[in-house]
Amino acid sequence: MPAPAPLPLSFSSRRARRQRGRIAVGTLLALLLLTVAAVLAWWLLTQPPRIERRPRAEVSPPLVDVIDAQHQAAAPELHGFGRVVAEREARLASRVAGELVEFTAEALPGRMVEAGTPLARLDDADLRLNLREAEAALVQAEAALAMERGEQQRAETEYRSFGRELTAERRALVLREPQLRNAEAEVERARAARDRARLALERATLSAPWRGMVQARLLGAGSAVANGTEILHLVDASRFWVRVSLPGEALAWLEAADAGRPGSPVTLATRTWPDGQTRSGEVIAILPALEEEGLQAQLLVAIEDPLGLENNLPALRLGDVVRLTFVARPREGLFALPAAALRPGEEVWLLDDEERLRRRAVEVVHRGETRVLVGAGLEEGERVVTSQLGQPREGMRLRPRIADRERPAGESGESRS
Repeated sequence: MPAPAPLPLSFSSRRARRQRGRIAVGTLLALLLLTVAAVLAWWLLTQPPRIERRPRAEVSPPLVDVIDAQHQAAAPELHGFGRVVAEREARLASRVAGELVEFTAEALPGRMVEAGTPLARLDDADLRLNLREAEAALVQAEAALAMERGEQQRAETEYRSFGRELTAERRALVLREPQLRNAEAEVERARAARDRARLALERATLSAPWRGMVQARLLGAGSAVANGTEILHLVDASRFWVRVSLPGEALAWLEAADAGRPGSPVTLATRTWPDGQTRSGEVIAILPALEEEGLQAQLLVAIEDPLGLENNLPALRLGDVVRLTFVARPREGLFALPAAALRPGEEVWLLDDEERLRRRAVEVVHRGETRVLVGAGLEEGERVVTSQLGQPREGMRLRPRIADRERPAGESGESRS
C-alpha cells in the first residue's frame, strides 16, 4: 500500500498559530475574572453593614406600691421571750433535831395548802419530856419565890419591932430584898425555859407559812434531820414572774408599776397552750443589771393566778418559756411605715408629683420586724414607695399601683380569660 502524501508546510503553521491564540485569550479571560472577583471582594469587605433602624419601643415605667405618709400617735411592736420564775418560794427546814415521822396528806406535791396547814411531823417524845421538866422547874421556882416572900414578911415584922432606923443598904439586907429578887429571877428563867420547850414542841410540826403549792418533798419519812435540814419545797401560786430581756432602747416605751400606777400591759403566749389562747400581765420592775450574754435590759412581768385556779385560764408553769408582746406607750407626731419602706442608709423612696423617684433621708425612731417609726424627714401626704426595684435611679419614672378603691367601677383587680 503506498504511504500518504505529507501535508503542505503552510497549513501546519497556520494551525499552530490558531492554538496559541486560543490559549492566550483564555489566560487573559481568567486573569480578568480573578481581578474582578478580587475587586468585588475588597468592596464588600470595606462597606459597613447596613442595619435597618426601627423606632425604639417605649418601655413602661416599673409598677410600684406606695402609701401615703400620715402623722399619727404610734408605738413600736415590742416582743421578747422570757422564762417563768416564782415570785416567792420557800424551802421549809426543821428548826429542831429528830426523826421525820410522817408527811401529812396535804403535803402531796402539786397540792395547794393554806397558811398554817400542818405538812410534816417529827418525833416529839424527847421534846414533850423537856417540856414537862421545864414546867416542873417553873413550879419549883414559883414555890421558892413564895417561900422567900414569906421570909421577907417575917423579916419586915422583926425590923419594925426592933425600933431602930438603918441605912438603906443595911435595911435592904435585913429585909432580904436580894434574896427576893433572886427568887423572882429564877421564876423568870424557869418560865422562859418552859416557853422554849413548848416552842420546840410546836416546831416538831412543820406548817405552811403562807398559801402556796407543794413543789417537792426533799426527804423521806424516817430520815434523821438536824436543826436546819430542808424538808419541803413550797411555792407561792398566787403570782409568778417572767424575767425577759429587751434592747435598752425599748425601755423608753415602757413603764414599770408604781404606787397607784399600773405598769405597761403585756400579753403572753406559749407553745404548750391551744392556738389563740393568751394570758395577761404587767411590767412591775426594770432590773438594774444587764443580761450577761447580750447586755440587754432585764424586766420583770407579773402574772396573777398563773395556774388558772380561779380564772380558768391556761396554766403557766415554772420554767416555761413564753413569748411576750408589750403594749408600748404611744407618741404623737410619728409616721408608721412598713419595714420594707426603709432603705439602707436610713432613707426612703418617694414618688413626686411627676411620678419620679426621689430619695429622702429620715430620722428612724424605732426599727421593728414588720414596721418602722419615723420622727422627721417626711411631710404629711407624701407618697412612700414600698416596692423593691432592681436598679433604682434618682428621677426615674415609676407607675404607682392603683388600689382597689381607686379602680373604675366594674373593673376587676384580676385578669379574666
